[in-house]
Amino acid sequence: MKDAAIGRHLFSGALSGFAGAVLLQPLDLLKTRIQQGDAVQQRTRNTSVIWHTAGDIVKQDGIKGLWRGTTATLMRNVPGVALYMTSLTHLRAVMAKSPYFAIQELRETKDGIKTVLPKVSNKGNLIAGATARVAVGLLLNPFSVVKARFESGLYSYKSLTGSFISVLRSGPSESMRGVVASSLRDAPYAGLFVVLYEGVKREATFLAPNVYPTTIHSLSAASAGAIATMATHPFDVIKTKMQVRPEERYRGFISTTRRIWQQRGVFGFFDGASLRMSRKILSSVIGWVVFEGVLLLIHNDNQ
Repeated sequence: MKDAAIGRHLFSGALSGFAGAVLLQPLDLLKTRIQQGDAVQQRTRNTSVIWHTAGDIVKQDGIKGLWRGTTATLMRNVPGVALYMTSLTHLRAVMAKSPYFAIQELRETKDGIKTVLPKVSNKGNLIAGATARVAVGLLLNPFSVVKARFESGLYSYKSLTGSFISVLRSGPSESMRGVVASSLRDAPYAGLFVVLYEGVKREATFLAPNVYPTTIHSLSAASAGAIATMATHPFDVIKTKMQVRPEERYRGFISTTRRIWQQRGVFGFFDGASLRMSRKILSSVIGWVVFEGVLLLIHNDNQ
């Protein structure tokens, strides 16, 4: 991949990460607050808990309180999305040259170019998505810990820099906390998402060749985001508890899983699911529409 192409992908990814982080921070904040508690939803409807949690935040900090932790989210998501989109595209470009992962177009559409991304088989998309997402997650896990703790309200950090230094000084046991749960969530999520996104996009382009690319990218991203989110949500709950709860019982993956089961049963693994679903659908739409849209715009301008 040429340096210019890498630069375009990094820019497009960073822009999509920035837009999603700023617009959707309230959903992320509410999800974290709901997931961090113990048995808070046993006798309460999920929607009531969401409104009650949002009301408490607004009452204490005003509307701006819903954007608590936005800077930490930007530190995690802007480079995270940029690196993920770029590495994913690069991996797929390399895999497309291999006959093992290459895809043969069996039918043609009469539309113009609706994507400039490399095309590989479902197996290739699954491997590329999972590999790129887990690699970026491992690299930026300390930022994920800081982000979750800022959103939780359980830590009295005075500044973002101070919180980051504090986490790093505590050693790998803190900076890499929740990394197993994150990887178990991210690998299947990203793999499923890319497979579904490309599949829906391919079918939609064939069935509706005259539809605008933005519409096709939005539909594809929303569909893929919804399915992949629900399939991997239990690991998100485990990851959040491990990263924000300081008690010894939440320090290990197995002990955290056992605690959630004892407290809430199977329903405990889906705390905050509606919020994460909403956020993931919207962030997927924003992220992929911006990413593919910017690349298409640059491609068309260069023609």
